[in-house]
Amino acid sequence: MADGKPRVRVPKTASAGEQITIKTLISHKMESGQRKDGDGNPIPRQIINRFTAEFNGEVVIDVTMEPAISTNPYFEFDAVVPESGEFVFTWYDDNGDVYTTSSPITVS
Repeated sequence: MADGKPRVRVPKTASAGEQITIKTLISHKMESGQRKDGDGNPIPRQIINRFTAEFNGEVVIDVTMEPAISTNPYFEFDAVVPESGEFVFTWYDDNGDVYTTSSPITVS
């Protein structure tokens, strides 16, 4: 893997059907592919190009990113949790590296 380090914040508990807020961040330096090195050669593009979040195997969010995305991309979104389960978060970059983390939630 390259330099990616994912971090997520998911509440540990919720009520059935409650809307919760999820926050994610991945440390990744990102390179747009538009800059040149000291010798004038283009620096290859190296970005996180896709982010997905799933809950118990169902897609909650699927985002495609372009070169204008910032360094260390941050996402905040809401989800409704009908039952206890696990969120799985996955980031994909241009080198084919995949960064995954998960977070359980208990519905009471």
